[in-house]
Parts: sequence; structure tokens; C-alpha cells
Amino acid sequence: MDLFEYQARDLFEKHGVPVLRAQVADTPEQAQAAAEALGGGTVVVKAQVKIGGRGKAGGVKLAHDPAEAKEKAEEILGLDIKGHITKKVMIAEGADIAEEYYFSILLDRANRTYLAMCSREGGVDIETLAEERPEELARVAVSPLTGIDAAKAQEIVAAAGFEGDVASKIAVVLQKLWTVFDAEDATLVEVNPLVSTAAGDIIALDGKVSLDENADFRHEDHADLHDIDAEDPLELKAKKLGLNYVKLDGEVGVIGNGAGLVMSTLDVVAYAGEDHGGVKPANFLDIGGGASAEVMANGLDVILGDEQVKSVFVNVFGGITACDAVANGIVKALEILGDQATKPLVVRLDGNNVEEGRAILEQAGHPLVTLTDTMDGGADKAAELAAAN
Repeated sequence: MDLFEYQARDLFEKHGVPVLRAQVADTPEQAQAAAEALGGGTVVVKAQVKIGGRGKAGGVKLAHDPAEAKEKAEEILGLDIKGHITKKVMIAEGADIAEEYYFSILLDRANRTYLAMCSREGGVDIETLAEERPEELARVAVSPLTGIDAAKAQEIVAAAGFEGDVASKIAVVLQKLWTVFDAEDATLVEVNPLVSTAAGDIIALDGKVSLDENADFRHEDHADLHDIDAEDPLELKAKKLGLNYVKLDGEVGVIGNGAGLVMSTLDVVAYAGEDHGGVKPANFLDIGGGASAEVMANGLDVILGDEQVKSVFVNVFGGITACDAVANGIVKALEILGDQATKPLVVRLDGNNVEEGRAILEQAGHPLVTLTDTMDGGADKAAELAAAN
């Protein structure tokens, strides 16, 4: 889950990272009031969108007094920044910046560890810096067991070329940023820029944080950080129903049991769709080890609620949950949905009690259900039906 800048700033402040005072506003009037509350002097009005390049797009503006803060907020609110509509602005205190730096800590999946990146050049496109002048970007592996302690922080700042008093000050801040990363179960904590002020203070002027949603059970307060307005309605509905669902841009709805099987099904559907006008899978939906009538009905309800879906492919391998239980779940799910079930279902069952499962579906004789013997055959039939509809 990616956070807005103001949310990242609040987490920084919670864990002792030095930040500037700021308030959030969703109207120009609130922006003016926020500027007044911050002392009535110079502030920065910043678009709150989960995308980079805000400054170049006109989403970051300086205001010298509350009235001007209102004017700048009027210009920014509603602004389209790379497809993201600005609905909130953050009004932040101005800073007397002497130098700008860069720092991030992220999950290094390739090496199965964490990676700290640090540079004496901040406020720039870090991807461009990494490509054009890689020697200016220090990369230091960080062990999950020890994290960024005092010694590791010194190693990072030294690798980035910092020296003297500023190196010591930055090292202290890096340890606090690690605390954010570790305590909040983040996969990314980035500060660009991390600045040194004219007074010699080190401040996190901007922040980007991504949280691992798999750790939400440890953080009840993270529920308040979700941007419900930005979530896909179907994904939000699936989440409330406890379904492992991801919406895709296609026409064949997919239901399977087990992430590996569902991912394979997506590939097979996409391949089969090439012979039927470029039909593609419409979603990832893993119902897991259980296929009760309620779970199946919830899954079908979500998928059938997608207007793009023209057919559904149910691909289940019976293991702990036998195929007859899955078949009963499908039959009862269709009964529960009633008239809401209007799109053809292609069902492929295999594994434990497969003959019994197929017999249950054949006996039910639902007009929307087509049985197939193989995954390839089922994918082809579902793609054919989607193209026809």
C-alpha cells in the first residue's frame, strides 16, 4: 500500500524523524486556514497524489502568505497529474534549504535482503541519476537481523561521500528512518530530498512510504491509511468479503483454488484468447483451499459485477477440498445468485472425487454451465464464449 506524502510525514514524525509542520486541506479555504495556523508566513502547497513528477506538473507551489496559499490551492486542487486527480493538498512550512540529499531503504527481492541507497544529490529524478551517474548513488546492503544501527548508518553515509559534522547528523536520521521501515513493516521508505538547512539541521522534506499489506494484522491503525476513494470498487468489495482478488483488463473471469493454479490459468486464458480476437483474463481470484457455496457465490458475485466480463472460467483441482464439494458449491452459488448469474460458466474439475463432482454438475444441468475435461480446453471454450458475447 502506497501512502500519500502527508501520511508518510506523519509516520516520520511518530518515529522521531525530523520533519516540518504541515496540515492537509481539501478546499482552498482550508488551505488558507492551514497557512494561518502555521504562522502566516511562507508555505509550500503540495498536491497529494501517489505519483512522482508533481513539481513539473504544477503540483508544488510556493505561497508567501495565507491568501496566496488559498490561490495556489485553487490552482492545484482538481489538477490531473499523470492520471491522478488531486483531491488534497498539504500545506507545509517553508525551509531555508542549504543542500539537498537522497536516501531510501527498500526490499531487495533479488538478493533476499534490504538495500539502502544514498546520494549527496537530492531533489532529482533518482532513476536518471542511477543511470547516468551511478557512482553518485551509494548502494549498501542492510541485514534484516541488524538493520541500520549506528555502525551501518556510518557505513552508508561514508559510501555516499558525506564527511564531518553533516555525516554524523545524517547518520542519526538514517537510524530513525530505519525505525519507520522496520516498525511499520514497510517495503519502501524514501526521502527526496533529505535537506540540510542554513542552520545545519537535517530534515526530511518529502517522503514516500509503501507498506506491506500482508502485515496489516499487526497494525490496526494502518486501516486508516487506506485510500478508499482510489481503490477499484470490485477490489474493495472483494476485500470486504475476504477474497484474494485482483482486477485485470480482460473479458474472461477466472476462479481457481491456489495462487499457482490461478496464475497458470491466466496464462492459458491469455494464450487461448489470441485465437478469439485477443480476449484476455479479467481478474485473478484465488478461493484457496475451501470452495463452500458462500465462498463460490461471493467470488462469482464479484466477477459477474465486472461489466467487462463476458464469461467465467472456474478451474479447480480437488485436493483437501474434493471436487464434489466444489461442484456443490457452484450449484448452490448459482441458486444464491439467481437472476444475477447471467454469463456463461466454463468449469474444469480435476483431482480428488472428480467423477462425483462432474456428475453433480451434469445432474444440475444449469444452462449457464459448460463442463470441460482439460485446462486448455476450458480456457479455449471460455475465450470463445467471451468473444461471442
